[in-house]
Amino acid sequence: MKAMILAAGRGERMRPFTDTCPKPLLEVGGTPLIVWHLRRLAKAGITDVVINHAWLGAMIEERLGDGSSYGVNIRYSAEETALETAGGIAKALPLLGDEPFAVINGDIFTDYDFARLPTIAQNLDENLGHLVMVKKADYPTGRDLAINAHGKATLCEEGDQAMTFAGVAVYRPAFFADIVAGQAAALLPSLMGSMEKSQLQAESFSGLWLDVGTVERLNQADAMLKAGLA
Repeated sequence: MKAMILAAGRGERMRPFTDTCPKPLLEVGGTPLIVWHLRRLAKAGITDVVINHAWLGAMIEERLGDGSSYGVNIRYSAEETALETAGGIAKALPLLGDEPFAVINGDIFTDYDFARLPTIAQNLDENLGHLVMVKKADYPTGRDLAINAHGKATLCEEGDQAMTFAGVAVYRPAFFADIVAGQAAALLPSLMGSMEKSQLQAESFSGLWLDVGTVERLNQADAMLKAGLA
């Protein structure tokens, strides 16, 4: 299968570091965040990778090249201005093909087993996608979601275990059918629409996961590596 790594964000909360370095190239343990993904995708046998970029995108291409140094083949989807998550994926669809593909946020740090993704793609059944979720207590911001008794992603209701999207997913291309290529579009409206139709399956992940959206979390990930916790 193919995988897409989202790398077009400006990284406002990481300034001033992201004034001169795109967020996915910020280092944890001496290695850029996005390189951790590439190495783990290669280990999982997922070697066809698409990366979108906007802010300082030339630096990403220069640093990663064609991906051969990491055991993958990279193709780039350049955005003149960031198209947000759904817009960026829709623009990259010609590079991703007709089969289900994985999407991974470029600014997370996780030990989620990417080798699971091809099996998930083969077992989507009637679903348009599969979301990996983490407990909301581990990440206090973000939309309150839940997983119902049928394994489907839903909005969180009273009595549910509050969860949030972890930035790892598998989608069918049809999930983005209503997004106009080249136009900016957020992911949340598409997620909400598919959840209302019970078209998104989901799983709970309790392993290592950090949204590296702030300097504090970048330092936290670095400290975990140094302490042998990651």
